[in-house]
Amino acid sequence: MDQEKIEALIKDFENRPIIPTVGASDTLLLEESDLPWLMSPDGSQTQLLQVDLNQGLWVVKNRFMPGFAIDKHYHTGSVFAVTIKGEWYYKEYPDQVNKPGSYLFEPAGSVHTLMVPETQQEPTEVWFAIYGANINMDADGNIISVLDAHSVLDGYVKYCDAMGEDCSKLIVNGEQPYLK
Repeated sequence: MDQEKIEALIKDFENRPIIPTVGASDTLLLEESDLPWLMSPDGSQTQLLQVDLNQGLWVVKNRFMPGFAIDKHYHTGSVFAVTIKGEWYYKEYPDQVNKPGSYLFEPAGSVHTLMVPETQQEPTEVWFAIYGANINMDADGNIISVLDAHSVLDGYVKYCDAMGEDCSKLIVNGEQPYLK
């Protein structure tokens, strides 16, 4: 291969974004109070921090009350979790208790049921980076709901609009069908 072709390939490679983004050229900092917490009927709370629609990534902080449980589910992509406050575990792995500072990696396809100890005195707070879809199942293994980056963004924006909350600092990369 001649030098000109090599240089053209290098230039082409250098012009490709490693992470597909739209309009992100500076670092973006979110403070705790920059985005509202979505209050769910089950008592849990979610603060959506970032969505990358091209990669199917959604980054959230969740608060779970003592005794809280999430339906059995699995993810179509990897999930990364850091526990900020409190404790939680998976029903399927009761000896692996996540505590403040714990880091958890979930490979795609791992089936689990998130549980918070009833004896806990404070809410549990966890940061999650989720790739792909979250597939929720009933006790018989039937799919009851599917969440992904698009549906989470749509639901969060609609909730904020309905509650008169400002979510304009939400970091959204990739195609952006929800911008007004």
